[in-house]
Amino acid sequence: MEYLVNAAQMRRYDENTSAHFGLGAEVLMERAALACREVILAQDRAVKGTKKVLVIAGCGNNGGDGFALGRLLMQEGYQVDFVLAGNEEKAGALTKKQMEIVRAYGGRIAKKPSDREYDILIDALFGIGLSRNLEGPFLELVSWINRQNCFVLSIDIPSGIHADSARVMGAAVRADVTVTFGFQKLGTFLYPGAEYAGTVLCAPIGITPDSFLGEKPEAFTYTGPVAALLPRRPKTGNKGTFGRAALFAGREGMEGAGILCARGAFAAGCGMVKLIGSQRLAQACLQVLPEAMHTTDVRSACAWADVIGIGPGLSTDAQAVSDLTEILEKTRQPLLLDADAINILARERTLLTGLEGLQQQESSRRKLVLTPHPGELARLSGRSLETVLADPAGIVKEWAGRLHAVVLCKGARTVVASDAGDLYYNASGNSGMATAGSGDVLTGILTALLAGPLPLFEAVCAGVYLHGRAGDLAAARKGESSMTAGDLAEAIPEALKEKE
Repeated sequence: MEYLVNAAQMRRYDENTSAHFGLGAEVLMERAALACREVILAQDRAVKGTKKVLVIAGCGNNGGDGFALGRLLMQEGYQVDFVLAGNEEKAGALTKKQMEIVRAYGGRIAKKPSDREYDILIDALFGIGLSRNLEGPFLELVSWINRQNCFVLSIDIPSGIHADSARVMGAAVRADVTVTFGFQKLGTFLYPGAEYAGTVLCAPIGITPDSFLGEKPEAFTYTGPVAALLPRRPKTGNKGTFGRAALFAGREGMEGAGILCARGAFAAGCGMVKLIGSQRLAQACLQVLPEAMHTTDVRSACAWADVIGIGPGLSTDAQAVSDLTEILEKTRQPLLLDADAINILARERTLLTGLEGLQQQESSRRKLVLTPHPGELARLSGRSLETVLADPAGIVKEWAGRLHAVVLCKGARTVVASDAGDLYYNASGNSGMATAGSGDVLTGILTALLAGPLPLFEAVCAGVYLHGRAGDLAAARKGESSMTAGDLAEAIPEALKEKE
C-alpha cells in the first residue's frame, strides 16, 4: 500500500517532521536536492554528454530545492545556469539562503533564460502550493519550457498542476521525470496531472508515516502482487467453501454480459456460479461456460446464494425492476449493484429511498457495493456528468456514507470509497480496458470476492486492482487497441499468480 496525499496533508507532515521530530527544513531541502541529483546522474550515465543544465526556480521552497540541486550539479562538473522567476525580495527565507550558497560557489542567477541550448532543465517554479491559474510571465515561462528539446525534471510536482485535483492551472510543465518527496501527491497520480508528470519517483527524505501523528491520509493505492492482498485458500475447502454467487446478468440480446460476469467470478476463485436469465443464456452457458448453472427462478436462486450480483445486461424493463425490487426487499446477502441495476435506482427513486432506509438501520443493513461508471453515477446522484468527472471522489464518498456501502466510480483512475471515508485510487489497468464487457468481468470478480472472508472495502479494492492487473497482462499480449473483455478474463489466473 502507498499513501496518496493532498497539499494540506503534505504541508502538515512536513511541519510535523521538523517541529515534532526536530529534522530541520534545511536538512529536508538538502535531502530532496540529493535525491534529484541521483536521478540526474543516472540520466547522464544513460545519455552521454548531457552537461548543460538550466534551473528555473520560483520564490517558494520549491525554488529553494531547485537552487540546492543546481549547486550540487555544479559541484559534479555540470555547467549550470539559474533563473529566478519573480522578485527576489519576495523569496522565502530558505530559498534566499540557497541563493546565497549558489552565489558563494560562483553561480549566477538571471531573471530570464538565455538563448543557449540545454541538455537538462530543472522545473522548480511552483510546488504543491499553487492555487490559481498561471498568467503573464509565468504562463509564458511554462510555455517556453515546453518548447525546449531537452530532458525535463520537475521537482515535487510539474509546475502548473494542482496538487489536489490534478487540474492544469492554465498551463503546466510537461516533465520527463517528476521527483516527489515522502509520499506521492494526488496531483501526479490522477489525470491529467499524471500525463504531465512523466515517470514519478517518490524519494524518501525523512518524512515518514511517523509524521502523521495519528492523522493518516484518507487516500491510498496498491502496488505489488495481487495475491498478497487475498487470503490463502484453505486446503480442505470445497466448492461451497469458496462461495455461491447468483448473477442477474445477460438478458435477451445481452447474454454475453452474463457469460463475462460468470467467467470473472470463476477466475477470481468463486466456487459455484448460477446465472439467472433467459433460455438463450442457458444455451450459451452450455456451449461456452458449462461450469455455470442457470435458472429462471429468482427466489430459489436468491435462497441458494451466498452473494448476489445484479445489473450487467439486465435491461431496465418491468421484469428487471421486479427482480431488483425482490432482491432489495426480500434478501440480506452481500449485494453488488452494477449497470442497469443502478440505472433502475436512478429512475425509480422510491426504490432508492427504500434502499437508503434499509441501510440506515443496523438491523436491516447488508454488505452493499455499487459500481457505476461516471454516467451512471451522474444519473444516480442527480448531478451533471461534468460535475462527476470534476470530483468523483467526493461524490462516491457522499453515496458510500448515505448507503453505508462501498461505492466506486470507474475510470482511468477508478476511485473506491468506504462509508468511513477511506479512498482507494487504482493505478493498475490501461486504455485497452475501455471496451465492451470489461465492467462485466469486474462485476464477476467483485461478486466472487464478496463471498470470501475479506472485509468489504478490502475485497472491493483488491478486486479492482486484480481487474486492472489482468488488463495490463492482456494488453501486453494483445496490445491495448486489440484486447477484448474475454482476453481480460483469461488473464485473471496469471494476475493471481504474479510474485512481484
